[in-house]
Amino acid sequence: MSLDQILELPFEVAVAALFVVVFCRTNAIYWVGRGLSAGYGRTRLSNRWSTERLVGARRVIDRYGPFAVVLTFLTVGLQTAVNFAAGVGRMRLRYYIPATIVGSTAWALLYATVGLAVMDLIFDQAAASPWACAVAAAVGGAVVVRLAVSRRRRKRTAEATRVDA
Repeated sequence: MSLDQILELPFEVAVAALFVVVFCRTNAIYWVGRGLSAGYGRTRLSNRWSTERLVGARRVIDRYGPFAVVLTFLTVGLQTAVNFAAGVGRMRLRYYIPATIVGSTAWALLYATVGLAVMDLIFDQAAASPWACAVAAAVGGAVVVRLAVSRRRRKRTAEATRVDA
């Protein structure tokens, strides 16, 4: 399905489709985390964690996790990590599912309005001026490379000062 076809859908259908996609994706990530947690619990390494620490961590996850899950739907790049952590931490479903429903609804509404309009604008501009798109991609790539290089330098400097101290 192309972006033009998605943009031609009635608003309610677009929101419903986006809701289903994000709800299924986040729950799949949650269950991957939960499965890995269950598998880890059957290994020798799991004996290193005390039961009291795990119970305390699960209490914190159950108390604050739903808020974190909902808020990640309003960010870029945190959804996967937080939903995976909720699964690994075995957040109770009675807290996780309502948080995911609220977050998925907010995400679907935002994406169906602003997100799709921005994508349509970007694709229209790219089609109208492929050279401008190529220059923007090159500038964006240069910024990413520059940030990676400066981060690597800071990391080396921090390691060198730790070794010298």
